Amino acid sequence: MFVPQEVERILFTKEEISAQVKRIGAELTRDYKGKEPLFLCVLKGASVFFADLIREVEIPVRIDFLRASSYVGTDSSGTVTLETSTIPDVKDRDVLIVEDIVDTARTLSLLKTEISGRGARSVHTACLLDKPSRRVVKDFKADYTGMEIEDLFVVGYGLDCGQEFRNLPYIGIYKSVS
Repeated sequence: MFVPQEVERILFTKEEISAQVKRIGAELTRDYKGKEPLFLCVLKGASVFFADLIREVEIPVRIDFLRASSYVGTDSSGTVTLETSTIPDVKDRDVLIVEDIVDTARTLSLLKTEISGRGARSVHTACLLDKPSRRVVKDFKADYTGMEIEDLFVVGYGLDCGQEFRNLPYIGIYKSVS
């Protein structure tokens, strides 16, 4: 298995990730039964998780994509950039926003407020990773969460550093290489 020198160690294997994705997919199948939800993927980081997750959901779903970001390199900028033109019509829809990782919660909190304000019937959130020690929006909690992690910068399975490492099949701890 390829492990770049920038990866200190593997935090979650492909198999561990898959088990969490299956669990969340089963929960979504149960909770959205009888509805036709709209699942929104926050690009680019959540794309790998999103693709695997929607294949684990055993009800009809519609999908779309959003662009939002708050990171520059390995640091949160403190400001969320949201391309509102990428938000589809959500009026009277049950919406699930899918994100790769929640740390400060600024992005998901803003998205949830924006989608709710556009008339969605319900808005819930799902994330693969949760980093509560970095929370700035203190009362935010994702409705569906895969795994909780410490304050580590991680890459792989869609997560990147400078647009690299998204293709790794595992999640690894990133280390800067001098």
